[in-house]
Amino acid sequence: MTPEYLVTSLIIILLPGTGVIYTIAYGLGAGWRASVIAAFGCTLGIIPHVAASITGLAALLHASALAFQAVKYLGVAYLLFMAWGIWRDEGVLQVTSTRAASGAGKIITDGLLLNILNPKLSLFFLAFLPQFVPANAPNASLHMLVLAGIFMGLTFVVFIGYGIFAAATRRHVISRPRLQLWLRRSFAGAFAALGLRLALAGR
Repeated sequence: MTPEYLVTSLIIILLPGTGVIYTIAYGLGAGWRASVIAAFGCTLGIIPHVAASITGLAALLHASALAFQAVKYLGVAYLLFMAWGIWRDEGVLQVTSTRAASGAGKIITDGLLLNILNPKLSLFFLAFLPQFVPANAPNASLHMLVLAGIFMGLTFVVFIGYGIFAAATRRHVISRPRLQLWLRRSFAGAFAALGLRLALAGR
């Protein structure tokens, strides 16, 4: 592992994507504990993509137009489903002072699905990890696995930071109904936009 890998990984992780938005939404909607669980679910969702990139399944996914499109449109449908739920004041972003957090299993499952149903992640790791494997590495797959583990650890920590920051502002959001409405529509729009971006993404 090199400083360049750490810096590059942090820059990539810090960029707002589905996992960041999902974790922030739970921080605002249900508090910091729920946001930590959401961050854990999103981080677990990286594992299948790492496994696919290391074993070569990601290359097969890239080569198969049918498989890629099938996974992609499942991901699009799921993102739009999340957007519709938030727009209707259901699901992730329900900000009330008395709201009980969703069960940990549901939070983790939703976070998993958000990442698993994005085939671009497999292709990202397929292209990203080999760049930081030394040419003389005796076991390239093991080296990539270590790099992926570091990436996942950084993801979890950064996402927790986002979630805790969101949870810290929750009290201010609860006391402002108009702000709640604006946030709900903004989050719904963000998920819908991410779904559209995924729909337009090529292999």
